[in-house]
Amino acid sequence: MPSYKRVLLKLSGEALMAGRSHGIDPRRLNDYVEEIIEISKAGVQVGIVIGGGNIFRGISGVEEGFDRVKGDYMGMLATVINGLALQSAFESKNAKSTLLTAFRMEPVGEFYSKAKAVKAMNEGHIVIFSAGTGNPFFTTDTAASLRAVETDADVMLKGTRVDGVYTSDPEKDPDAEKFETLTFDEAIEKNLRILDQTAFAMCKENELPVIVFNMNERGNLKKLISGEKVGTFVKN
Repeated sequence: MPSYKRVLLKLSGEALMAGRSHGIDPRRLNDYVEEIIEISKAGVQVGIVIGGGNIFRGISGVEEGFDRVKGDYMGMLATVINGLALQSAFESKNAKSTLLTAFRMEPVGEFYSKAKAVKAMNEGHIVIFSAGTGNPFFTTDTAASLRAVETDADVMLKGTRVDGVYTSDPEKDPDAEKFETLTFDEAIEKNLRILDQTAFAMCKENELPVIVFNMNERGNLKKLISGEKVGTFVKN
C-alpha cells in the first residue's frame, strides 16, 4: 500500500546527462521513466518538474553576457525540451502522460491550470510541469514547490545524485554526516542548501514535507513510496 496518494517529483536536468557533457542519455531517461511508471501503476498520482541545466542554465548564461530575463526564458524552454523527452518515453511504454507548460506553447503542450493538472492525475496520467513558473528570476525548485502546493501533493520528492542531506558536500568531504530527518528551522539554522530560499519558504509556510533522495539508485523511488526510510525527510 503506497504511503502517499499524490507526489511531486523534482528532477534536475543535469541528471539526464548521466556521464555525458550535455544533452540526454537515453539509458538514464529510460531508467527514470520505468521507475516512475512503476509507482504510478501502484496507484500513486505523480507530477514531475524537471530542470533544464543539461541544455541551458539561465544563471550561467548571465555569466557569459546574456540578459538575465532572456537567459531565464531560454532555461524555461530547455525544461520544455526535457518534458517532451519524458512524455515521449512514457508514451513509448504505453503510459498515459500530460505535458503542461507555464506559458502558451500549443501544440507542444497544454497551457497549465490546476484544474487540468488535477483532472489528468485523477485519470491516471503522469503530469509533467514544464517552463518553470513561466516567470524569470524563479528556479525550477520554486516551480516544483509551487506546483506541489497548488495540486495538494502529499510530499515533494527531490531526486538527486546523493542519498540525502549532509552536513557538507559528501562528494568533496569524506567526513560529511547524513541527516535522517530535519526540520525546516534546523535546515535554515545550519545553512543547508536543500532548495533555493523561495522554494524552501513556500514548503515551510504550506507545511509541505520534502524528501531528498538518490534517484540514480534503482529501486529507491519505489522503496520511498512504500514507506521505507530513504534519503532525508524534511518537515516543520
